[in-house]
Amino acid sequence: MAVAPEPMESAGYARRVSVLLVTDERFLDHQPGLRHPEQPARLTAVWEGLDAAGLGDAVIRREPVEAPEEDLLRTHPADHLEALAGLAWSGGGRVDADTAMGPGSWTAARLAAGAGLVAVDSLRAGEADMAFCAVRPPGHHATPTRSMGFCLLNNVAVTATALADAGERVAIVDIDAHHGNGTQEAFFGDGRVLFASCHQWPLYPGTGAADEVGTGDGEGTTINVPLPAGAAGDTYRHALDALIVPAVERFAPDWLLVSAGFDAHRADPLTDLGLSSGDYADLMERLTALVSRGRLVAFLEGGYDLGALADSAGAVVAAALGIRHRPEPATGEGPGRDVVDAQILRHGVDQ
Repeated sequence: MAVAPEPMESAGYARRVSVLLVTDERFLDHQPGLRHPEQPARLTAVWEGLDAAGLGDAVIRREPVEAPEEDLLRTHPADHLEALAGLAWSGGGRVDADTAMGPGSWTAARLAAGAGLVAVDSLRAGEADMAFCAVRPPGHHATPTRSMGFCLLNNVAVTATALADAGERVAIVDIDAHHGNGTQEAFFGDGRVLFASCHQWPLYPGTGAADEVGTGDGEGTTINVPLPAGAAGDTYRHALDALIVPAVERFAPDWLLVSAGFDAHRADPLTDLGLSSGDYADLMERLTALVSRGRLVAFLEGGYDLGALADSAGAVVAAALGIRHRPEPATGEGPGRDVVDAQILRHGVDQ
């Protein structure tokens, strides 16, 4: 059960910051099938978690708009988009063994891909201090040419590419338990975008090895932290403090995008990591400090235990606002510190 939020600083400080919540009931129309883990109840759990955090008028709700075709084409080729649209118009069907579409899925996917663009425009206009896109379907497994892993379009990549094409430097930090293979592929050779991921290894989709660091102009701008089963809060905090935060600071991004997957929680049925909602709050506190106010957008990715999803989403958004809401305490040490230390050496990050 969620506990009452407690301001980290004064109540006045808590009232001065706000979050733009970009979400919509039309995301519930994406129906990938009975008993599918990526179910509509995931989104209602997130909404309930934010309500339980007691953020009140600090939350400014905005509806997404469908991503314009020109923005989708920056990431996904036309024939791929046409195939997805055609499948939806024919009533839906299976995309791969894990991923399916129903009649409402294409609209939901277009809205999810457009949510980050709405968030960026609103933050540029000074409407809030950060944004959380509570969307589905998730996106980080979708490669430019392939929908997979419950994902149809790559939501974070659509936003990142639009920003990069506008001359902005972008850092993406992915804290989903599954590696964001689609996001990595989109920017593996693109030095305008830094991609850093902490994820369980080995695990679907089988990418995200320690030696995957980018190529060409993007060499060194991909950072993977492949952690063993059981890795918990202290290991994640070490990964951020000693590796990811210094690397992002060195990259000096204009924008930080966070693929906020909550399936690294110890209760998640699809993974074997050991985080709690308190750990997720710790991670977001560190990430929020990396960019100026109004330059952070988080995107809902995975998370398949509904209670853990609600608690973690509420804790993360509260932490970004400087409000202490921790339904669970942080966890301690688990395996994987040696992996982090090896990646510090590989990427030449000063401790």
